[in-house]
Amino acid sequence: MTDENTYDVVVLGAGPVGENVADRARAAGLSAAVVESELVGGECSYWACMPSKALLRPVIAQADARRLPGLRESVQGPLDAPAVLARRDEYTSHWKDDGQVSWLESIGADLYRGKGRLTGARRVTVTGPDGTEHVLTARHAVAVCTGTRAALPDLPGLADVEPWTSREATSAQKVPGRLVVVGGGVVAAEMATAWQALGSQVTMLVRGSGLLSRMEPFAGELVMQALAEAGADVRTGISVKGVTREGGTVVTTLDDGSTLESDEILFATGRAPRTEDIGLETVGLEPGSWLPVDDSLRVEGSTWLYAVGDVNRRALLTHQGKYQARIAGAAIAARAQGVPLLETDRWGAHAATADHSAVPQVVFTDPEAGSAGLTLAEAEAAGHRVRAVDYDIASVAGAGLYGDDYRGRARMIVDLDREILLGVTFVGPGVGELVHSATVAVAGEVPIDRLWHVVPSYPTVSEVWLRLLETYRG
Repeated sequence: MTDENTYDVVVLGAGPVGENVADRARAAGLSAAVVESELVGGECSYWACMPSKALLRPVIAQADARRLPGLRESVQGPLDAPAVLARRDEYTSHWKDDGQVSWLESIGADLYRGKGRLTGARRVTVTGPDGTEHVLTARHAVAVCTGTRAALPDLPGLADVEPWTSREATSAQKVPGRLVVVGGGVVAAEMATAWQALGSQVTMLVRGSGLLSRMEPFAGELVMQALAEAGADVRTGISVKGVTREGGTVVTTLDDGSTLESDEILFATGRAPRTEDIGLETVGLEPGSWLPVDDSLRVEGSTWLYAVGDVNRRALLTHQGKYQARIAGAAIAARAQGVPLLETDRWGAHAATADHSAVPQVVFTDPEAGSAGLTLAEAEAAGHRVRAVDYDIASVAGAGLYGDDYRGRARMIVDLDREILLGVTFVGPGVGELVHSATVAVAGEVPIDRLWHVVPSYPTVSEVWLRLLETYRG
């Protein structure tokens, strides 16, 4: 049985990005259909942001408590792992999407459950769990918001080992005694932090020279030092050559010929776009490819196809994908309304400029690492004339009050020609809450002279802003 329906906008994928595209379309008075093959709410709600942060929050809270005399004595025992996992389950709604479905209904979007595939220009065919087909035609736009999946290396027999990816690492129901983590990025660092604190003996295998290679080098250095002090075995400059499972034991062979035994192995070695089976070939695009877009999030060469969120590879972060969704929704609505000239100039209403200039991110390790905008290396590669200004956050009064033996560092990247900030990075306990101030400064292109009048409250860790400016002025 097949039925056909027409909407102004059809959205493939009901994660946070797809939900926001639909919301913006409905707010503009357009009709919207959303197609989802798994859970409404997507990766972030069930296997990424929410469960991982639910696992990490007790870890960080305990670490902060141990920095304070009078409190550290009360929190010397291990974390209650079953309680932490149970709270994690609450934050994933026990992997049920009733609440998210209700929200979609509340904005007036129609949900189609099943596998959605493009079957021509502006056409999506949805095959439901019972085999029923729905053909959806979009008057104005189809938005691909299918996100990414974990990319596993090409190792013989890896599938037989049943390795963890980010999904298993955030949803596991028991603590493995020994866990090997392959990778040195955000997922690897956060999951190593969480599972080591929950009772695993973690060994990290990092192909490069350190962790968090996309941030300033000192961020990864401090996180790696803390992981080692927590008991993790962090090995850099090493690669995995083979993996087998013998009974319940995973045996990992390294490039130096040595082997490791563990109960589980997590591969956090990158992401791949979930576009391999959505019908891209029917509209002249390559299945399995990333989808390059212009700043209004419209796929290059198309007048109706949009790619929003991770799938376009601009910034693989939930909050950035939601930002793109707001921009794409506004652009779709403007074009549907016949607006002759969209605001696609830098920082315009229909341009996702922040993807290039002001991407914020927090890594929820202990210590936290956070940044907004460009690193020094990125700014120099882009041809800017810049100066990096560093400051030891531990020298700020608020940091000492935050906890004994505070270790942290801040850096701001100053554009010397325009006297504005191109990027800011913090690493240290509690710095995640400093990142939005950095994002405002970078996205707002606030002049240094005006930042001098932005007075930080005393005694807070945010006083590091004043110290950075003083260091710059000399």
